[in-house]
Amino acid sequence: MEGLLDAFIAFIRAERGLSGKTVDAYAADLTVYFEDLRGRGVDDVTRARQEDVTAHLSALTKGGLGKRSQARHLAALRGFHRFLVAERLADKDPTEDVDTPRSARRLPSFLTLEEVEQLLAAPDEGSPAGLRDRAMLEVLYATGLRVSELCGLGVNDVQLSAGYLVAKGKGAKERVVPLGRVAVEKVREYLAASRPAMLGRREARALFVTPRGAGFTRQGFWKLIKRYALKAGILKPLSPHKLRHSFATHLVERGADLRAVQQMLGHADLATTQIYTHVNSARLRSVYDEFHPRSDAFTPKKKRKTGT
Repeated sequence: MEGLLDAFIAFIRAERGLSGKTVDAYAADLTVYFEDLRGRGVDDVTRARQEDVTAHLSALTKGGLGKRSQARHLAALRGFHRFLVAERLADKDPTEDVDTPRSARRLPSFLTLEEVEQLLAAPDEGSPAGLRDRAMLEVLYATGLRVSELCGLGVNDVQLSAGYLVAKGKGAKERVVPLGRVAVEKVREYLAASRPAMLGRREARALFVTPRGAGFTRQGFWKLIKRYALKAGILKPLSPHKLRHSFATHLVERGADLRAVQQMLGHADLATTQIYTHVNSARLRSVYDEFHPRSDAFTPKKKRKTGT
């Protein structure tokens, strides 16, 4: 079995462009699967049946593995068995009719427009670091990039005169994302004053750099955004991904085409983007409950006294 696993791992690394973390997770999941099969008397994985797969998933459930982790686990099994069939190493895929475990999907949390404005205004633009931070926050909210995509931006990935940037997403896939006027303006200011001050005579491919001349890291940006959230008086937990959720939610609320939002976010499946329509529906419901006198949750507010 281990020889087949090595062949599969080599395949997904070369052909599918999965991240190193995903490849490692698949390898770990399949190793657990092989051990379970051996415990059931199945020494040849190419002869595994649907009953073996469902029994394995049932064991994971009893062991306390959550639905989302089970779904990822099954994805590894499904990819592996499809690989065996494609390579003519097995006659049938035992995962073909196995349903993916589904869990209730939590609606993404996002910032209000007022909170976004407070966060974007938090950096002190009088310093090179503050000007850089303002530019980073503006780009993140203007584009909905993942934090890894933001930190991975190179100088040549941003076309300010045309108003767009090229993001490198999951699986090394590239996509073009528009840049708003304010974001373009702040990046221009950063490139003109802040970046040269930080680099000195050094050169760097990265768009956003530290005073040491190195590119910004994901961990560094996490610390940065938490610091500015505190300064802006935003008490709710805040992460870079929440700005991504805010970007998408604010677009959908204002009637943006869902497929356009999907393309900008870099989602492979439209179903992933559709979560933001549920956010919009939930928001409408909360507004209705608060203000409509016939809703169950409506509480009349005291009338203000007016002078005569």
